Amino acid sequence: MSCGCYGDMAAPIRGMPHVTRPPLDTDYVRSFFPALDDSWAFMENAGGSLVPYTVIDAVSAYMRECQVQPGDNAAIARQARQRMEAGQATAAAMLNAAPDEVIVGPSTTRNVQTLALAMRSRLHENDEIIVTNLDHEANNNHWRRLQEHGFIIREWQVDPETAELEIGALEPLLTERTRLVCFSHCSNITGGPNPVREITALVHAAGAQVCIDGVAMAPHTSIDVRELDVDYYLFSLYKTFGPHLGVMYGKREHLLSLPGQYFHFHGEDDIPLKLNPGAPNHELTAATAGVGAYLDALARHHLVEPAGDPVMRYRQVFRMIQDHESALAARFLSWAADQPRIRLVGRRRAGNTGRAPTFSFTIDGMASQQLPALLESRGIVAGAGDFYAPRVLEATGIDPADGVVRCSLVHYNTADEVDRLTIALEAIMAENSP
Repeated sequence: MSCGCYGDMAAPIRGMPHVTRPPLDTDYVRSFFPALDDSWAFMENAGGSLVPYTVIDAVSAYMRECQVQPGDNAAIARQARQRMEAGQATAAAMLNAAPDEVIVGPSTTRNVQTLALAMRSRLHENDEIIVTNLDHEANNNHWRRLQEHGFIIREWQVDPETAELEIGALEPLLTERTRLVCFSHCSNITGGPNPVREITALVHAAGAQVCIDGVAMAPHTSIDVRELDVDYYLFSLYKTFGPHLGVMYGKREHLLSLPGQYFHFHGEDDIPLKLNPGAPNHELTAATAGVGAYLDALARHHLVEPAGDPVMRYRQVFRMIQDHESALAARFLSWAADQPRIRLVGRRRAGNTGRAPTFSFTIDGMASQQLPALLESRGIVAGAGDFYAPRVLEATGIDPADGVVRCSLVHYNTADEVDRLTIALEAIMAENSP
């Protein structure tokens, strides 16, 4: 299979001028995150990233200044509506989508549940849905439950040696009854990206649609749903430096064709509201604009001529982020290659042909559940468990009950922190010989 590149989503946008990328100024980056402290290193970003003060201030400002029902009946209500619309527009720009193609809901899990309920009435008995044993349960569980309604679920399984999906294993699963293929852009366990464009083209040729879980990819690279030609794409804002919300994109024609999941008086052409039961959270949707303000600040600081269009501007910023993260990943992977007691799940290469900086591993002779406390005592925050993806651990011979240790980095992490991690792991292994 042609492996997806960590960098393939960062290819230049048509029409964007060439800009020489300076190195990321991590001191400037870290100045935006009040929770960061040099006395400890945060390395559980895949579970939820820290947020910049631009987001924190936007939540506070909304609740101080216009915590009313948004609408048009008063100046304060119009202000609330406009701030929410700005947050909606930011979420859409992060995907190169139109605002009305984007649902800003409570979480990725809830957004998939809403989508599955809507699609259920458009399916027929014995229609087939393909899911994987790689994905987080958010893009798994709700689809599998449709078996209860007479639909057939087929599983696209990872290669147990590489923990990766192979297109050759998908092709025989596609039939004339296939209606939907659900898979991840990047695994939250392995850090390995999938070639979304290639898979989507294959699925479309078979007459089916795709639903992509982009949660583990969105913090690391810009996403272009139009270039990918995906039908549905989801990510979590709270893992992408934003408030605790999830974002779901759908092609406009698909959203219009789905039955509404909100009150009956919301018309079938009322997108995206008809697929957001309970309506979006007001102050957090407004605060999503703070993610855009943060990315804009990075663009102004680093670039002589930031792009005028926000989609292109975010792309420029994420290219710098990717360069920085690739260096961090290479640093860790180089160290891990010389550690015979460490079993790393996923690829052992960084850069444009490699992986996101999410590292899951086990240590011979130690329970994974031991590690977070031992790392915390050395000033490092990491996680251990199955991270809601137990199926891929089972497939690769790892007991989900103990799980893996996961150290996940983003652009505000530094090379010094990576060294701090590797020194700590060496000390822990020395103190806990098998």
